[in-house]
Amino acid sequence: MGKYVVSPATHPTDCGRFRASFSVRRVQDKGRCSRVFRFETTFASNDAARLFAVTQGWLRACMPQPPAC
Repeated sequence: MGKYVVSPATHPTDCGRFRASFSVRRVQDKGRCSRVFRFETTFASNDAARLFAVTQGWLRACMPQPPAC
């Protein structure tokens, strides 16, 4: 099992587009922490926003210095 859990999410905007976000949660230690990343970029479809969130979450979790909580 990995050290982090990445949870992507999408959010509809008032104009019918979608925004992406993801949370990264550390699960290896007794003390858990999480961090949420939200993006201002909007996407034409829910699927496009989700793909962006998954990709960004994967990149962030794979960084040599993962996000501090």
